[in-house]
Amino acid sequence: MGLSRRSLLAAGGALGAVAATAPTASAGAPTAPAAGRSHGHARVRTGFERLADDGYALLAGERVGVVTNPTGITHDARHIVDVMHADERVDLVAVFGPEHGFRGTAQAGGSEGRYDDPATGLPVYDTYLKSGQPLADVFTASGVDTVVFDIQDAGARFYTYIWTLYDCMVAAGLAGKRFVVLDRPNPVTGRAALGPVLDRAFATFVGREPIAQAHGMTVAELARLFDGEFLTTPVALETVRMTGWRRTDFFDATGLPWVPPSPNMPTPETALVYSGTCLFEGTNLSEGRGTTRPFELLGAEGIDRRWAEAANALGLPGVRFREAYFAPTFSKFQGKTVGGVQLHVHDRESFDPVRAGIGLLVTARSSWSGFAWRADNWIDKLTGSTRVRTLIDAGAGVDEVVGAWQADLAAFRAVRREYLLYR
Repeated sequence: MGLSRRSLLAAGGALGAVAATAPTASAGAPTAPAAGRSHGHARVRTGFERLADDGYALLAGERVGVVTNPTGITHDARHIVDVMHADERVDLVAVFGPEHGFRGTAQAGGSEGRYDDPATGLPVYDTYLKSGQPLADVFTASGVDTVVFDIQDAGARFYTYIWTLYDCMVAAGLAGKRFVVLDRPNPVTGRAALGPVLDRAFATFVGREPIAQAHGMTVAELARLFDGEFLTTPVALETVRMTGWRRTDFFDATGLPWVPPSPNMPTPETALVYSGTCLFEGTNLSEGRGTTRPFELLGAEGIDRRWAEAANALGLPGVRFREAYFAPTFSKFQGKTVGGVQLHVHDRESFDPVRAGIGLLVTARSSWSGFAWRADNWIDKLTGSTRVRTLIDAGAGVDEVVGAWQADLAAFRAVRREYLLYR
């Protein structure tokens, strides 16, 4: 896998020690909720809320820039940039927008560019598709001392915000800036890592380093892993953990409001299937973009009930597949009626999204003669190697495909365990 196993302490002297210990801002507070918590009612306190509770002491005397998007909100749905800008205890001087933009006005593959935010007057810098020294130059030009990251993740390796996190950590190290990660829940739990592990030969913005397809980590845990295993330039990393979150919690147990992290991630249910069904971006089938159920609806012209029948015959735990017809309003098959399936997850505890995604690929190929991979073999970038594509093309079944990555996954799980913050 190419994981270095170097320790945090060895990575950066005193700075490494800060990152390796229980993270800052009231570190040592309980990581599990009180006994008797009723499902969906008790509220998780995010990293930002704990930072604010402490009077922003971690940022005292620093010029601060925030990497965020519409998901960076408080429990009462106020944006953290608006809150911090109005608080004289914080010297907030810049905002950095990722893919889709700070205020979320751009579709997939787009950003908002450089502008001044009308609500606060703060300069907003564009980070999308910037990395290394060019991104470090953006941080330097902004005049910040500390870069703060607060974005809701979706739990999948190919969801680009975690690589925005990675790129910003690298750039902060190059620019000599402190880097603070404010933690938020993994919406699909942190129970386990699932799926193939990236081969570095296939590294792109949908996967820079060898982690599992469904990583089962929070952004603060990922930041610690990135710093401990992958970064070659030391960064002054600090993380502010949540309280009240358990690894078994789905998003609806947190009591936090859901804001779509991107236009095609409208609900936590989307995130639940995304780490498996996003693989259909690598095929000629629609992954449901342009519908009200992206990544839950899949299909193409010429597909009929036989695909749903074949998928249900696999007996995959926790999910059923319904024959479905839909007409995307944009993206693949725009304005055309296509046939396919809708996923209905009836037992999310037993549902394995990556295995379901593989099952759907196998049965789509066997039940529809028009099936094809995207000409650029994007599927290899999504899965992290040629293995999934070549095995399915060779007629392998679900068990054989899933079994092919188990050794790499076991090695990643062992490394991952060292960086987990919550029970």
